[in-house]
Amino acid sequence: MTGRVTLVGAGPGDADLLTVRGLKTLQDADVIVADRLGARAVLEQLAASGIRLRADVIDVGKLPGYHRVPQEAINELLVELAQTGKHVVRLKGGDPFVFGRGREEQQFCEEHGIPVEVVPGVTSAISVPAVAGIPLTHRGVATSFTVLTGHDQIEAGGVLSLSKGDHTVVLLMGVNTLGHSAHVLAAGARGVDCPVAIVEDGYGENQRVTVGSLGTIAGIAAARQVRNPAVIVVGDVVRLSPHAVGVLSAPAGHWTDAFLADPPLSPL
Repeated sequence: MTGRVTLVGAGPGDADLLTVRGLKTLQDADVIVADRLGARAVLEQLAASGIRLRADVIDVGKLPGYHRVPQEAINELLVELAQTGKHVVRLKGGDPFVFGRGREEQQFCEEHGIPVEVVPGVTSAISVPAVAGIPLTHRGVATSFTVLTGHDQIEAGGVLSLSKGDHTVVLLMGVNTLGHSAHVLAAGARGVDCPVAIVEDGYGENQRVTVGSLGTIAGIAAARQVRNPAVIVVGDVVRLSPHAVGVLSAPAGHWTDAFLADPPLSPL
């Protein structure tokens, strides 16, 4: 008897943001194949709150620059487990179809005759900026946004349409390429004074917000030793954040300890 696979989005790492359907799917699972970011934290929080899952958990988490279990092996594992008749839940951080390689896993399973269902999750691209009081769109400020992966360096030709501050740019996992991204975006119509915010470890115990401009953010981030996981927001909407008050008034290239202050975090 062939089993089935369900791709479940764990959200940004807060079990309260797991969808009801996602929770029911986890409770029905025979085995859970879990990512590191978001997924493991949700499983731990569920256990701490007294919710017991009967499924075995297989950790296939990835670290920056190190994939302990390659993607190809994850694909094969899902098929092998489902072929034994199990209900396999692939628990992925955020949303499976937002830089989550979810469709790749779905296609591989389908090619091997395994039925796959997708349960969407709350993507960190939207939810993590909200923690810092940053809406990606706001009447009179920004009417559109683009989400980019920061794993690869962005190219100048590919961001021409993103050159104005009234279009919000969100970079996921972009700390390692931050200097290059800031330079490319500042070279357009945005200029060096365009606001930038970095939210580290959104919804985690090490959550922290850093605010600057395209001209200053690389230096500020280096001084604060900013690390992934982080969501970077570029655009005028950053000025709406309470963390930007008293920070963005300083001229580009003249940041002081005001940039390093940590205003109270938004309630979780």
